[in-house]
Amino acid sequence: MSPLLYELRDVVQEYGGREVLRVPKLDLYERRITGLAGPNGSGKSTLMRLLAFLESPAHGVVKYAGNGKADADNGVRREVTLLTQEPYLLKRSVAANVAYGMKVRGLGASLERVGHSLEMVGLDPELFMHRAWYELSGGEAQRVALAARLVLRPKVLLLDEPTASLDEVSVDRIHHAVLAAREQWGTTLVVVSHDMGWLNKVCDEIISLRSGRIQSPDNSS
Repeated sequence: MSPLLYELRDVVQEYGGREVLRVPKLDLYERRITGLAGPNGSGKSTLMRLLAFLESPAHGVVKYAGNGKADADNGVRREVTLLTQEPYLLKRSVAANVAYGMKVRGLGASLERVGHSLEMVGLDPELFMHRAWYELSGGEAQRVALAARLVLRPKVLLLDEPTASLDEVSVDRIHHAVLAAREQWGTTLVVVSHDMGWLNKVCDEIISLRSGRIQSPDNSS
């Protein structure tokens, strides 16, 4: 089995004093693709924010690679990136959007990496590199947002409804990009989707949530 990457123990998240998520135990392993399924309000997006270290749990601990604390000093946040359901694009060119994360991390703006990331999501660099954000369709914008995460070659890629409202071609491109990220860089992926057919094609395992609780017998207690 792959090395253990995330360990969640007795995790509870609350908003305004109301419990929205309770996870007694959850283990996620390196190089695996895990799907999160469940109805709206089941706690999927909350769990994703915890895995991205955008929030801390009200109770319990989220360990990453054996470390119980994630902050800028230990570099954990640089290894994990989240693509939200409605990603925001900067008001600039496609190339500048994709390269932005590299600049923030001090990696420089490699046009070769930008082009490769666009190719991974099925966008021809010669046609799209210099397009402005407002010249993109909804599906193209979603794929550019994914390319902006792939260019970082993250250790963990968290995708919240990456195929929502996309056409069949875009869904297929994202499918291939997800698998390529794992094969090329060993990326671990967690994917939220209502599309069970797509999750079954892509994921090694699927965890179901309902009312803030994990329903699948595996990985929970």
